[in-house]
Amino acid sequence: MIHAEKILVIKLRAIGDVVLSTIVLENLARAFPQAAMDFLTEPAPAAILSKHPALRRVWILDRTARRRSEHSTGRWAMTRLLRSLRAERYDLVFDFFGNPRSALITWVSGAHYRVGYDYRVRRLAYSHVVRSRAREVHEADWHLDALTALEIPIVSRRLQVAFGPEEVQFAEAFLHQLGWPDRRVAVINFSGGWAAKRWPLPRFAELCETLAAAYPFHLAAIWGPGERQSADQLCRMALTSGIVPAPATSLTQLAALLQRAAIMVTTDSGPMHIAAAVGTPCVAIFGPTDPELQGPYGSQHTVVRNTALSCLACNRTTCDHVRCMEQLPVASVFQAVKECVAKNKLLPG
Repeated sequence: MIHAEKILVIKLRAIGDVVLSTIVLENLARAFPQAAMDFLTEPAPAAILSKHPALRRVWILDRTARRRSEHSTGRWAMTRLLRSLRAERYDLVFDFFGNPRSALITWVSGAHYRVGYDYRVRRLAYSHVVRSRAREVHEADWHLDALTALEIPIVSRRLQVAFGPEEVQFAEAFLHQLGWPDRRVAVINFSGGWAAKRWPLPRFAELCETLAAAYPFHLAAIWGPGERQSADQLCRMALTSGIVPAPATSLTQLAALLQRAAIMVTTDSGPMHIAAAVGTPCVAIFGPTDPELQGPYGSQHTVVRNTALSCLACNRTTCDHVRCMEQLPVASVFQAVKECVAKNKLLPG
């Protein structure tokens, strides 16, 4: 196996994708116990890495700030980041994003071992090129392929979103205020990064009322930036279910709250992957994406899809009919909930 005293992991962009990339961190920490390990990502997912025990530092690549600034200022900011990364003299860099910018960063780092996947010209930036199985295996396992290529032992397949006592206190205070015990909360995540991944809000409302009538769960709707009105609307539409909007949360506060939930019904989204990382079973509603590749990681989850359609997993961000979501009945999602509850023995008896 190779020798490394400084390691950099690069994964930019989406929150869920960064959560899935945390599968490599424990393995690298075990293989290189004396090494300093850093992570480069973008502002949105940075919080889920900030308290990870394996990481020394989280570097931030802020593309939004560069777009807001003058072109020359943005270029100077990128130059400073590249200089800072090169000055660290990393021995081993993993590019788990694989776009032109991340490939450039990997190459400019000057690391002796630069690991990435076999994507067109970008492969020239790497000293070790890994065949991509992105269309063959789950994205979490896809990350592990890069470690296997360097003969780094895979001793853990655990995702990890770390948080501290402040986040635990936040979650406990919310539940205590409502008089809700741990593991008797069902979290509803109605949102999704793409419009095509969202199940209609009236269907969610009907599901909430069905859940409340069938199970002794308390219901809470989580929401992100710009979604509070939709959360309030869902609570009004499902008034008899007793569902309430969760408070505004950071990503680490959300992780602490999800860890105390019994189950989450969710679209394919960042919160779905956070829930999986903290061990909460998910009922995951899928349409344009492929759950075999991007589903909640682990055997405790249940996926539901409109299997009558042939256009599933199209990966389209927009669609003129969205039948995969619009025509998915509440009864199918509720059946998936029953299967998930039974499989995980979430209720006594």
